[in-house]
Amino acid sequence: MRINNYISSAGICSRRKADELITQGKVKINGKTAVIGQVVNPGDRVEVNGEYVKPSKNFVYIAFNKPVGVICTTERHVKNNIIDFINHPERIFPIGRLDRDSEGLILLTGDGSIVNEILRDKNNYEKEYIVTVDKEITQDFIVKMSKGVRIFNPVKNTFTRTKPCKVVKLDSYVFKIVLTQGLNRQIRRMCASFDYKVVKLRRIRIMDIGLKNLPPGKWRNLTDDEVQSLLATRKSDDNQKI
Repeated sequence: MRINNYISSAGICSRRKADELITQGKVKINGKTAVIGQVVNPGDRVEVNGEYVKPSKNFVYIAFNKPVGVICTTERHVKNNIIDFINHPERIFPIGRLDRDSEGLILLTGDGSIVNEILRDKNNYEKEYIVTVDKEITQDFIVKMSKGVRIFNPVKNTFTRTKPCKVVKLDSYVFKIVLTQGLNRQIRRMCASFDYKVVKLRRIRIMDIGLKNLPPGKWRNLTDDEVQSLLATRKSDDNQKI
């Protein structure tokens, strides 16, 4: 098993983050600094930041109804971080994120091997939101939003056009939107392009996993069927290029 997959399967972090730790020289195999792509063999001792890492076979998969104000970070020194808020007994981390001012469904797990697959835009996994804006929604707004919008992408420091998406008006100030990508503050930036301000943003579905009747601030274990739908996203070949 490759070292980044070994670390992610232990619930430490995603494979991408594991690669960063390896590059920074914070990972050792049998006392020697590991390199990207190195293979972990049975009996090898792996350390991250000086701590022994043993892969876990029984992962946790949960759905959490994030309230406004909770921050999707694993940094424990950050006030209102999602890890301390949930206070789960197992090591978990969020799959993706929701902004501080947004609420609704977010998934958390200790299985780092599925994170990258779910977050990759090219996989086109659906995420559904209910959005309230500050002024009356027009048909022109619905049409233009659904066709894709030119917005600034701060991660790449350039403008980009969002993918076409499903947008449905629910009432005068509320619409439903289904995205297959996850750009930084995407819905807020899309709305701002047409001089609309988001008042409330709530995610209600990721793939076929929904909030159901989960109250704000509470979490639940995923059902067996939901877990299987997540595991289906995972690449089965450890030699898959990532």
